[in-house]
Amino acid sequence: MSESDTTFAGPSLSDIESARARVAKAAQVTPMESSRYLSDIVGAPVFLKCENLQRTGSYKIRGAYNRISSLSDVEKAAGVVAASAGNHAQGVAFAARELGIKATIFMPIGVPLPKLQATRHYGADVILRGHSVEEAMRAAAEFSQATGAVIIPPFDHIDVVTGQGTLGLEMLEQIPDADTFVVSIGGGGLIAGIASAVKQRAAAEGRTVRVIGVQAANAAAYPPSLTAGEPVQITTSPTIADGIQVSKPGILNFEIIRDLVDEVVTVSEADIARALLVLLERAKQVVEPAGAAGVAAILSGQVHDTGKTVVVLSGGNIDPLLMQRVISHGLAASDRYLKLRIMLPDRPGQLARTAELVAEANANVVEVQHTRHGKGLQISQVELELHIETRGPDHRDQVIAKLRDAGFELRVEQ
Repeated sequence: MSESDTTFAGPSLSDIESARARVAKAAQVTPMESSRYLSDIVGAPVFLKCENLQRTGSYKIRGAYNRISSLSDVEKAAGVVAASAGNHAQGVAFAARELGIKATIFMPIGVPLPKLQATRHYGADVILRGHSVEEAMRAAAEFSQATGAVIIPPFDHIDVVTGQGTLGLEMLEQIPDADTFVVSIGGGGLIAGIASAVKQRAAAEGRTVRVIGVQAANAAAYPPSLTAGEPVQITTSPTIADGIQVSKPGILNFEIIRDLVDEVVTVSEADIARALLVLLERAKQVVEPAGAAGVAAILSGQVHDTGKTVVVLSGGNIDPLLMQRVISHGLAASDRYLKLRIMLPDRPGQLARTAELVAEANANVVEVQHTRHGKGLQISQVELELHIETRGPDHRDQVIAKLRDAGFELRVEQ
């Protein structure tokens, strides 16, 4: 289907432009930052659209505000209800507060405390129900039937998609000659809106642009759905990118993505963890795992020959405890965190000798475990587990070589 096809399932360019004025009452124009580090990898200018700095910490406020502001007076009086474990909850709560509408949000039991507190802070009545988003969604549907409150879906609604499309117009205003947009995908609301906006605007200007979608490999429903030609339900695996952990594409979103998105790629958990670390160190940006998927695609070599490229950092709401774990994982994925098990003779001085060798290699030991009770140990052996900070792959190899050259028997943990 061509970008100008009148049967296009998504919002028109004029619809998105009209939504821009509404959404501007709640959403900020977020910064666009250049990244020399990522530009060197891609071989073309790369820019980061920092929706992680948006009000409520993500782009979700755009679609939520556009949908809620489009309700009739009768619907507004009945209030709104949504189910979410994070960003959508906060977007709906904030939008409803700004419009003076009562919001009820169902969240699963065990939702991270910062997300729960933020949603309540924005004025919503939060009800904890079930142990998954699916259970919370069923509870929200029952609440809607009982009270008449309008359900605000996270992605599969034309008003939501139109609201998210305002981000596409904003990016083109900041980088008018952008060639490629890299966007994370969960249910597909964000990329559907962005693709609708940038493809139609580019076509009106007589040029073309590319849109690349990125999913976590552990929750990638779009590749099999696109192959099948219809939305396919998959079984997801645990992923740190819980913000895009959706088991089935939205119906409307799928149609738009099928027609307008040029490519969908997947990234591993290690790729995502590395991306968060790069964003912290190189861009000084705190980004949640789902929001870093586009950068992960660049780091893993799946984005190339793109010309001037814009990557959307879609959210920054990350639990500090999760960030701590992800940083550790990212260090390991970048070969900057080395875990070794070393078999030593059970006699004085061996631990000191090991530490001396690591110091000579200019590495830093951050954790040590020394035991006589490991499996496979001889009666005269002890096992030493070392966690070591290194400066990267070459330095990691130097540390390993230093210990092996000294005659130590060691196993490298992956």
